[in-house]
Amino acid sequence: MEAEKERCAWCLKTPLYREYHDLEWGKPVRDDAKMFEFLILETFQAGLSWLTILNKREHFRAAFDQFDVQKVAAYEHDKIMELLENPGIIRNKLKIYAAITNAQAYIRVQQEFGTFCDYIWGFVNHKPIENEFTSLKQIPAKTALSDAISKDLKKRGFKFVGSTTIYAHMQATGMVNDHLLQCDFR
Repeated sequence: MEAEKERCAWCLKTPLYREYHDLEWGKPVRDDAKMFEFLILETFQAGLSWLTILNKREHFRAAFDQFDVQKVAAYEHDKIMELLENPGIIRNKLKIYAAITNAQAYIRVQQEFGTFCDYIWGFVNHKPIENEFTSLKQIPAKTALSDAISKDLKKRGFKFVGSTTIYAHMQATGMVNDHLLQCDFR
């Protein structure tokens, strides 16, 4: 019988958390569509637990047209009302409007840089930051770099992209590797 792999302690609560940790968290995302999905999910996560978002992820995918940035950017009143009535997602009016605004800003960044990934990965010189933490207490909620990215995104018109949200986004998309040194999924 194979020994159980060691994981970061934050993901041990549920099978869904473990699956996310094992297969996605900290893995570099270089695909604009996937990067947009994470940005929208992180936007909705602000003030809530990530597990809440993971539990609603499939509902978000369906409600937001599989996170098609062009479609989300074009949402109008009827679609917004539909989203506000959808019990499968977080029905926060400001966050729904932010998702649309962020889609529009995302497209502008793509037009300027070729891809959103080229833009965002440029902040880390296109390679992941490999932290060497041994305890969850060492992992920051935000950093000077997430402050800088947040500031630049806000300047470009993005909403709900505070430094803590951006640091979580960096972790989710592998821009920063915060798997603990002893984690077998590092």
